[in-house]
Order: sequence, then structure tokens, then C-alpha cells
Amino acid sequence: MPDDDLVFKALADPTRRFLLDQLFARDGRTLTELESEVDMSRFGVMKHLKLLEEAGLVVTRKEGREKKHFLNPVPIRQIHDRWIDKFTERTVTALLDLKAELETEEPS
Repeated sequence: MPDDDLVFKALADPTRRFLLDQLFARDGRTLTELESEVDMSRFGVMKHLKLLEEAGLVVTRKEGREKKHFLNPVPIRQIHDRWIDKFTERTVTALLDLKAELETEEPS
């Protein structure tokens, strides 16, 4: 599956988005910390985290006996640049041009 598809699949689930929000709020959380934030089994959270890791949205690092999870925002930015930014650029440019034109007109 192409990388974009994995990222879209990972972001499609509200629980996975919630886990990413938790990592955004405080990075470097353990499975136990993340599990305490959702109403599901440890195994369920592990499955969600595995999919987030496969999509590159979460990276892990072992620190002693703990495995810490960190948000990797790069794939989201790549999706933004490829699929969102190019479609909004013309609209934003047109609005900025209109703003500049209105600001330079003399009042009647």
C-alpha cells in the first residue's frame, strides 16, 4: 500500500486521531499512559499504535524497560503539501489580491 494510503487509513479512525492528539499534547507517552486515555483494551490500543507506526505517524524509542511513543508530523505535512495546499493556493492568492485592491481604492 502506498505511503499516502497508509496515512489516510490511519487518520480515518477517530481513536487513532485521538491518540495522535494525546501525543501532540505531550509527546513520549508509554502504552500504559495512552491506554488510560481511551476506553478499550490494552491490545486494542496496541493495534491502533501499530497502524500509526506503519503509517509513519508515530515513532517509538525504548528507554530502559519502557517503550515511548512520539508523534511524527512529517507524513501529515506531506499530505497537506500534496493534497491540500495546491488546491487552496489559488483561492488564498485571489483573496489576498482582493484585499490589496480594496485597501488601495479611495473611499467614495
